[in-house]
Amino acid sequence: MLGTNPDILSLEPPVPEQNRRQFLVTKLATGFALAVQPVTPQTITTPTDGLEAGEVKIPVADGEIPGYRAMPAKGSRFPVALVVQEIFGVHEHIKDICRRFAKEGYFAIAPELYARQGDVSNMTDIQGIIGSVVSKVPDKQVMSDLDAAAAYAAKSSRADASRLGVTGFCWGGRIVWLYAAHNPELKAGVAWYGRLVGQASEMTPRHPVDVASELKAPVLGLYGEKDGGIPLDTVEKMRQALKAAGKTESEIIVYPGAQHGFHADYRPSYDKESAQDGWKRLLAFFKKHGA
Repeated sequence: MLGTNPDILSLEPPVPEQNRRQFLVTKLATGFALAVQPVTPQTITTPTDGLEAGEVKIPVADGEIPGYRAMPAKGSRFPVALVVQEIFGVHEHIKDICRRFAKEGYFAIAPELYARQGDVSNMTDIQGIIGSVVSKVPDKQVMSDLDAAAAYAAKSSRADASRLGVTGFCWGGRIVWLYAAHNPELKAGVAWYGRLVGQASEMTPRHPVDVASELKAPVLGLYGEKDGGIPLDTVEKMRQALKAAGKTESEIIVYPGAQHGFHADYRPSYDKESAQDGWKRLLAFFKKHGA
């Protein structure tokens, strides 16, 4: 009998610090990330009536990560839409995108892709978010977690994972191109103002322009003419890379006068006309290619 000596009450070795801190985000943020507040009056809120929507846990290779899932309350065999977050994580806007997909008859799921690196929802400085969290998220991890989200959907009796599409915004727009080169099961991708070129690094070894020839599914790129972070010459480089690779089903649309984040209705950059046209194009592109 061990008695009550606190030094020998447990025979288990201490959990290493790196393991205890492996998942820094275990629950999704409520509302909007602090870095984007106050939100604008034009912010769209999609109601949950007729939907089954809420937070879920997605099994991944090294545990589980939180995610947001939305689908019609009735029916089954819904096509699957993977929704990839902006730099602000899975906050209210990304959740609303999932609900919009659900209203269109999709099983939509947005995994929290920063779960291991940190919670950005309470950070107020965008450069701080990028430097302390986003820059530490490896592309390889993101690809694996998106695969896990697709597998989660495939195991649901309500989803038809053979009709898989992916869309993403800002940081997530870049990820869409990479995922289209990664997953042979993907039917279509729609990238909203995602960076196309960049320096190779340990975390981001390749960029969309580098994988144009490897796309396994067509991608529709939606970009803004006045996007200060994504110069039009880089958009043209991507167009030329797609053309050289014979990826004729992929295309890029540039909206005149639109800024970065033109789909983000909760931000001053919102361009209603461009955003609505882009959403219509997304739905048509998914449908055309079987997603």
